[in-house]
Parts: sequence; structure tokens; C-alpha cells
Amino acid sequence: MRFAKLFSGLLLTTALAGTVAAQTTEELARQVRDSENAFAATMAKRDLKAFGTFVAEDAVFFGGKGPLRGRSAVVAGWKGLYEGAKPPFSWQSETVEVLATGQLAHSSGPVLDPEGRRVGTFNSIWRHGADGKWQVVFDKGCDACACADAAAPAQKPAQQPDPKAD
Repeated sequence: MRFAKLFSGLLLTTALAGTVAAQTTEELARQVRDSENAFAATMAKRDLKAFGTFVAEDAVFFGGKGPLRGRSAVVAGWKGLYEGAKPPFSWQSETVEVLATGQLAHSSGPVLDPEGRRVGTFNSIWRHGADGKWQVVFDKGCDACACADAAAPAQKPAQQPDPKAD
């Protein structure tokens, strides 16, 4: 009996691995991008319950007050962002990279304020579940950089005259 359970588990694992391997990284990247954008649409639709379905049970979301660990904590931590008629921000996947195994993917893109100005960048790690569904396991945003300021040449401090030079 124990051997039969072990053998059936091995067959299931092999079948799932074959399914992922049969898909190209481009197809998997499209799935992640679609999942990320559907995840973002929950904010626009003000649908916190749908938001929670994209968050893995063991997810970690980083934020200003420290990490939120687990789906329940993440949903509770984001609840205030889903209140009110208008979303406080939006996001959309810009780049996606998938591991060769097809099990994990990174999605990143702009975070926009209600007027459409870029205020940050999000980075999400997605895990491909045995059920074929992608869920976020790690999420972290960062403020938008002042790229124009960073590209400007540094100003040299004004030279003070040397009193000994006279």
C-alpha cells in the first residue's frame, strides 16, 4: 500500500513536471503577465476578495511597516487600499522572466498614481502551482527614482580662495 502511494505520487510529480516542461518560457511569461495584470485589475475594480486569490498562502509582501507574512495578513494589510471609490494607484507588468524550470517567475513594472504619473516600481515573484495557477509569493515595491537628477553631472562645490596664496 505504501509503495502504491509513493508510486502514484511520483507519477503525478512527473506528469506535472512534463506539463510545465512542454510549455515554452514565452508561454509561461505570457501567463504570468496575464496573471499580474488581472491581479492589478482587482485594484481598479475595488475587489479585495479577488486580490486575495492571487496571493499565495505563504506569501511575503514587503511594506513600510515591515513584511506581511501569509495571505490573511497581506489581505488585511491591503484592505484600506481597496476602500473608497477610486484606487490610490495602479500597476501593470512591464517585464517578466521565468526560470527554466517553469516554477518561478519575476514580474516588474511601473506603479502609477491616479493621474498616471509613475511613483514607483513593483517587483513580484510568482510561483506556478500544481493546479496550473500562478500566485504571488513575494512582492516588494520601491519609489520611483529621480533618474533625470541622477543623470545630471554632479556640481562641484565652489572653490574658496586660499588665504596663503597672497
